[in-house]
Amino acid sequence: MNGKKILFVSSELVPYLPENEVSLMSYETPRMVNSNGGQIRIFMPRFGNINERRHQLHEVIRLSGMNLVINDMDMPLIIKVASIPRERIQVYFIDNDEYFKRKATFTDEDGKSFPDNDERAIFFAKGVVETVKKLNWSPDIIHVHGWMASLLPLYLKKFYADEPLFGESKIVMSVYGEGFEGSLDASLVDKIAFDGIEEESVKGLKDPTYNNLLKVAVDNSDAIILAADDLPKDLADHISNLNKPVLPYVALHEFEEAYMNFYNTEVLK
Repeated sequence: MNGKKILFVSSELVPYLPENEVSLMSYETPRMVNSNGGQIRIFMPRFGNINERRHQLHEVIRLSGMNLVINDMDMPLIIKVASIPRERIQVYFIDNDEYFKRKATFTDEDGKSFPDNDERAIFFAKGVVETVKKLNWSPDIIHVHGWMASLLPLYLKKFYADEPLFGESKIVMSVYGEGFEGSLDASLVDKIAFDGIEEESVKGLKDPTYNNLLKVAVDNSDAIILAADDLPKDLADHISNLNKPVLPYVALHEFEEAYMNFYNTEVLK
């Protein structure tokens, strides 16, 4: 991976959020690339339950200040950064008071999904791309983790299709077993259509369940990593019918060699 640039985009990441299969692999994978000579950038949402003082987050004024249009609304983009001390890894946080100030990640205190999770996902996807454009950093691989990041492949392939910075970038989608119950807001397809993305690309999101979100994500990715050994059958069957490189599930204690080989032989070939 010497000198290769890999952009990691994740819904969750330790040590900023509690450990689960997504947050742990979202940390271990860039740590592995970093230790093998790769150049990395990590992006995640700045959820309100992240302790900014403890983790020493601070706003990057030169990257903040633009507005992103979400369903005909101007939403200010704030960028914050922090470092994971023992790894010397910098993390970029996508923030907006309307979407991310609340003291929780995806659900309220009763366990109900926030009604604007669909808009938060669109804002996150656009915010990542616009910030990377400001950094003028062209990644060889864009590795996506977690459902709130799952609209990124669609937006890269459709909305930002003519953006030269990502012209040679390969998108890898890690697919996890943990998702969410029920569906996102049923008007998600209309909000995506507002950005000029044709209906044919998102017809599966007329019922925006976890499985359907991930189907659209893998359809717009160049390679897929099965990050759990217990995927829903519907989703697993969809992936198996795609003519794309797929890395079968590998346990955490032996993932490093498998992921490195997959990057080098299947994604970057």
